[in-house]
Amino acid sequence: MSEPVVDLGTIGLARGGHVLIKHVLRGLAPGASLRVVGDEPHLALHLRTWCRQQGHGFSQDEHLRILRGDKDVGRWRGADRAGETTHPAEHPAPTWGLSARGATVEAGGPAFSFGLRDKDTVWSDDAKTLYAQALANQWDPETAIDWRAPITHPPEVEDAVVQVMTYLVENETAALIVPAAFAAQVHPHFREVMQLLAVQAADEARHIEVFTRRALLLRDRPALSTVGGQASLKTLIDESDFALASFLLSVLGEGSFLSLLWFLHEFGPDPVTRQVAKLAAQDEARHVAFGLAHLTRHAQQDKTLHSRLAMAVERRHAALAHTAGLNEEVFDALVLLAAGSFALDDLARGWDRVQALEQDMDEGRQRRLKKLGFSDDDAAALSSLHTRNFM
Repeated sequence: MSEPVVDLGTIGLARGGHVLIKHVLRGLAPGASLRVVGDEPHLALHLRTWCRQQGHGFSQDEHLRILRGDKDVGRWRGADRAGETTHPAEHPAPTWGLSARGATVEAGGPAFSFGLRDKDTVWSDDAKTLYAQALANQWDPETAIDWRAPITHPPEVEDAVVQVMTYLVENETAALIVPAAFAAQVHPHFREVMQLLAVQAADEARHIEVFTRRALLLRDRPALSTVGGQASLKTLIDESDFALASFLLSVLGEGSFLSLLWFLHEFGPDPVTRQVAKLAAQDEARHVAFGLAHLTRHAQQDKTLHSRLAMAVERRHAALAHTAGLNEEVFDALVLLAAGSFALDDLARGWDRVQALEQDMDEGRQRRLKKLGFSDDDAAALSSLHTRNFM
């Protein structure tokens, strides 16, 4: 096979000739030679310096000749590959940093301190699918909801709607803060998880928008926020363990919220309330699905996880034992929404419907707990300890 030749004409290395040389060298085996010709007067000097910098050999007799160096030459000596493109590594290196999975990472780069850097801690095989679903099901509050739909119920029912919306806003604010905080800690090697948490936070931002907008549709301010409600949500924000936070927020809290949102979709007194509840519930179902998928895999790898999850529920229950739980204003508002009026028979029916809601929440929590591997008795016991604030 004849020796390849690169003719740089008058441009030399100073005006981009090195790009062509590197291109040709990539096709040669280590140790192979490449002859370079050109009319630029300083070509030999520039070529000698460039080869020394890049790790190639250089000779000059009657011709200028480059001897291709090792496979990884120059600043790419000692480079590391950031795992396989399609299969995340178990323990990605801190020095892989922000590189794309499967990329070649130059040696000597900074080490990043991502707190969530082990596959067993964060990964879910469903993350990619759930992320694709989340993108496909994004909705625009301006066009997805008929904000001009007629509202004809009496003022006291509207007050109940505003109270519930106020409650939803503060709960969804906590549900935004938690995934956003953990997304910043996930090693980018697990990009699907990082992206899914980011979309989850975006979902919650949209929920905050629509619940706030519904609360202020006919009123100039939201309603009441209680100490008990805020104390309950603070325990979620303060939880520093990703698995425990996902369990308390997504599996127990947002799982219970699914029942509440479908309750509002059924008994909301106006089209706008029913629409915002339905759209939010569809998003929350994905959040619950990721929490279950992630924790199911985690439990298979970590045999101590079930006991840690149980202790997290018990610890949270003890921390909130002195609080009132769901504030009576929200409870009463739900009764009135389910009743539709202050007629005694309607109120009794509304009360029964809220009791059925709480029963549905409990049954849903137990189903999800058993799906994670808890026994029937443990699932019932842990569900009964879940915060009375629902979330």
